[in-house]
Amino acid sequence: MPVTVSPAVFEGFIRDIFEAVGVSAEDAAAAAPSFVWASLRGVDSHGVSRVPRYVEMFEKGVANPTPNLTVDDSAPAVSVIDADFAPGPVALTRAVEIAVAKAKTQGAAVVSVRNTVHTGAIGYYVSLVAEQGLVGVGIAAGSPMMSYEGAVGASVATSPLAIAVPGTGAKPPVVLDMASSLIAMGKIAQAKRTGTPLPEGSATTADGTPTTDPELAKVPTPLGGAKGSGLSLMFELLTSVLVAAPILTPYHGGQKKHRQNATLIVLDPAAFGGAEAFAEGVDATVDTIHDLPKADGVERILVPGERSAATAAGRSADGIPVGDKLWTELVEVAGSLGVTVPEVG
Repeated sequence: MPVTVSPAVFEGFIRDIFEAVGVSAEDAAAAAPSFVWASLRGVDSHGVSRVPRYVEMFEKGVANPTPNLTVDDSAPAVSVIDADFAPGPVALTRAVEIAVAKAKTQGAAVVSVRNTVHTGAIGYYVSLVAEQGLVGVGIAAGSPMMSYEGAVGASVATSPLAIAVPGTGAKPPVVLDMASSLIAMGKIAQAKRTGTPLPEGSATTADGTPTTDPELAKVPTPLGGAKGSGLSLMFELLTSVLVAAPILTPYHGGQKKHRQNATLIVLDPAAFGGAEAFAEGVDATVDTIHDLPKADGVERILVPGERSAATAAGRSADGIPVGDKLWTELVEVAGSLGVTVPEVG
């Protein structure tokens, strides 16, 4: 029977697991909230279900539990972080701190992160930016998992894009978080766990045959065909090639080591005509969208992030639901590491 776990308890449980595999207390505390954030918002494919995968990456030497992050402040509004194969939440949380500080001084900032592993829910990082009244844009690239329009097999990454825009605080920030594929790999894994068929046209087998069976699905298809694969290619150029850390060319040349790169862009509305006027304008624009004529059968028109924010409100109060299979896996991982499993409902 599924269990429910309070966000605070889950965060502490994840911190304990990360520390048990050698991650510092500081880095574990930076990483844990990202998983809880995703699960709170119903993005379970990038939430606590990822914790066993991270443990596996640590144990196999794919992820570095004790990374030496280096920061090159190459220009007043630009930084490049070499993550030394740190977990994505550790490296990207640090990137947020740097980007926000620079943007508050310069009006805008770009921080690139190279050589990390699994970025996680990129919407989390831009949401951290929006919480401080700034605009956050995040993109990421990784190893090929998605087909490229006209090619067979895994050719490019399911590179995500996230944008968070704050308003006055009367409404949740507008948060767009999307992959360049029709379905993320994490959601395929989630479908396997639950036995749920995939949407038509969202994935293929390794040889390019379309399938809705999550057990057979190996390659997600690009969102909008050439549009999705084009976005993924451009994100590779902007997050990887730009900082001399290409992924696609070495990968297709036989170097298949797992790594990811990401870029955060942060804008301070105060530098573009005034933060207060901008926030009020965001709220007014959201109201305009809400008030549009509704199509038949539509009860409410939503803006990006609104449905997830409502889910987060409910799960914050009632706890995060966790299926039997995942909870058993988390308990087994904790047991193997000597971590105490919290009491749950």
